[in-house]
Amino acid sequence: MAVAETSLTRQKQVLIGSVLIAGLCSIIYELLISTTASYFLGDSVRQFSLTIGIYMAAMGLGSWLSRWIKGDLLAAFIGVELVLGVVGGLCVPFMYLAYAYTDLIQPVMVLLIVLVGTLTGLEVPLLTRILEHQDALARNLSNVLSLDYLGALLATLAFPFLVVPFMGVFQSSLVFGLLNIALGLLNLWYFSPQLNISRKRVLGWSGFTVTAFLMVMLVFSKGLLDHWSSSLYSDRVVHRQQTPYQTIVLTQYKDDLRLFLNGNLQFSSVDEYRYHESLVHTPMSQHPHPTRVLLLGAGDGLAVRELLKYPAVEEIVLVDLDPSVVELAANDARLLALNKGSLHNDRVTIVSRDAMVYLDGNRELFDVIIADLPDPNNVSIARLYSREFYRLVRHNLSPDGIFTTQATSPYFATKAFWSIVSSLDAAGFEAVTPYHVLVPSFGDWGFVYASAQDRALMPRPIDVATRYLDKSVVEEALTFEKDLQSAKDIQVSSLDRPVVHEYYLDGWSYWH
Repeated sequence: MAVAETSLTRQKQVLIGSVLIAGLCSIIYELLISTTASYFLGDSVRQFSLTIGIYMAAMGLGSWLSRWIKGDLLAAFIGVELVLGVVGGLCVPFMYLAYAYTDLIQPVMVLLIVLVGTLTGLEVPLLTRILEHQDALARNLSNVLSLDYLGALLATLAFPFLVVPFMGVFQSSLVFGLLNIALGLLNLWYFSPQLNISRKRVLGWSGFTVTAFLMVMLVFSKGLLDHWSSSLYSDRVVHRQQTPYQTIVLTQYKDDLRLFLNGNLQFSSVDEYRYHESLVHTPMSQHPHPTRVLLLGAGDGLAVRELLKYPAVEEIVLVDLDPSVVELAANDARLLALNKGSLHNDRVTIVSRDAMVYLDGNRELFDVIIADLPDPNNVSIARLYSREFYRLVRHNLSPDGIFTTQATSPYFATKAFWSIVSSLDAAGFEAVTPYHVLVPSFGDWGFVYASAQDRALMPRPIDVATRYLDKSVVEEALTFEKDLQSAKDIQVSSLDRPVVHEYYLDGWSYWH
């Protein structure tokens, strides 16, 4: 009798432990799906909202469907874990394929969420029914749900700090799929005496087959990612790196070196000088004696290269969230040749921090602040184009300080561009002046100049060596054609309502 009770207790422990792992894996899958969708489609709020809503509804569907499962509940539970491991393990590879070769990434995303959610919804009712002969229903349900929620907590903590930084989304998908399958095989082995021979064979062969398949994919994941990257980018991929914040890709065709962050072009070496000269020398030509300059973003070192042309500049502080970008720019031979080793200059101080956090905590004023930040294609970045952010910029400027930001394309995203202008106006700057230039790899590109004093942007001689920018270019840059001028009812973007993000997505949706 004691032996039988001990056996039942161990069985219960195995099943309850399975709930913990199953809960962890299913939440990881949902985080992977929504994160991957955010990488490819932008608008992280929309992707995560869709994921959560559809996932919860699908779990409800799975719970409802569980009532139709009769007979061998253990075999059904093991089968669910094996199928969930396959679907979850392949969720990111499927999304990569859908993005690279079709226009169906959103439907594929929804289908994967429904499958994962439905299979997850089957788990808790099945386990509760399996355990019902050992404890009262209320106690079983509380045990199962407690461990399931604990697994979800562990998943949400591990995902940003361990999973993505060390494995990236592609490998993480495969690893947790294998973990899910291992969970099913563990239960198959432990409860083998209670299963009939035919079901054991089917489940066993199925489990080992899908394990072998996912293992092969994991071993060759680097090659698969390289092949996928090559199909996604028109030029040869020479560097690919997943960081906790983004995917960094360098491509090269002859002399054209290009940097992409999360699939978005940051520069082309063929014409980047047009962009960086317009960004840097336009504000620098307006200040009588700039000695301290703050760069927000610009981790590639190209804006720093331009600033180092000014002997009067004593200190350049570069604030970039992702240290991996700065490390790559400071050590990669191709980027070093392009930025001329600017990040190793003694006048440059590098800070790895969020731009808004840095500005909020900084107490030393700057003569010139330049924002070379990614476009506001998600809400997290859109806050760096808000009225509140620009107020922080204003507080970090000296009394005669000048600020300039890149402001996406006034042609492709007209409303987003003018919203940035309006937000700077609302932030309390005395003079705000938009300007734009042609950067062939980008198209018509916009910038906004803002001054702490009533000093509008005026065409002035550029006193350092340039390849493109001069007084006449600045003069032309101040003129906006009729179809690029501000539309009516353009709203200020704020932290509470980041309309610049909505404007940006609406503008670019026609072209992407």
